[in-house]
Amino acid sequence: MVRSGKRDAEVTQQQILDAAEREFARHGLKGARMSAIADGAKVTTATLHYYFENKESLYKSVLQRPVDEVQSKLRQVDFDSLSPEIALEQIIRLAITNEAQNPQRQMLWFQEASQNQGIYFKECNVFNLHEPLVKVLERGIAEGCFRPLNPFLALTHILSVCLFYFTVHENWKHLTPNIERLNPDMIGEHTEAAIAFILAGVKRSP
Repeated sequence: MVRSGKRDAEVTQQQILDAAEREFARHGLKGARMSAIADGAKVTTATLHYYFENKESLYKSVLQRPVDEVQSKLRQVDFDSLSPEIALEQIIRLAITNEAQNPQRQMLWFQEASQNQGIYFKECNVFNLHEPLVKVLERGIAEGCFRPLNPFLALTHILSVCLFYFTVHENWKHLTPNIERLNPDMIGEHTEAAIAFILAGVKRSP
């Protein structure tokens, strides 16, 4: 019974976090309503406050969750054992796959930047997510695979190529209404194009 109760609690928490993520992505911290989150999670507001003291604590948990998820995926890959080119390709694939599974998260980060100027973002240890990419870029430069680059700027450009596709989806879908750009085939095309584009940009010319 204890195990069942623990599983039920974990499921309820995930339902709340899922609903909260959708609400915060739409409205940000300031505009989100706890009652809407409770309705989305199909729980009472009392249950919501049982698991999360207030809206701010729930918001922090929502921001931290994607960071923890990506960190867990990154830890499963030994990038040091791969060539810099293959390691970079793996990171690109991971970034796009993760975003395709959670396309609303770009709006979540946008709301945080717009409304809060990153006050809560800085508490999420996001640099831990960027560190593997920076290390791959630095190793590739040191080994002569990649041309001399500013690693932080290169990281910014690489993530932009991978993620901007999802940031602008809600606008661009009106330009091509007959194309579903979040379907697996289109995501696959985006992934391969991003890999080719990024590698062409960072590799040292022969």
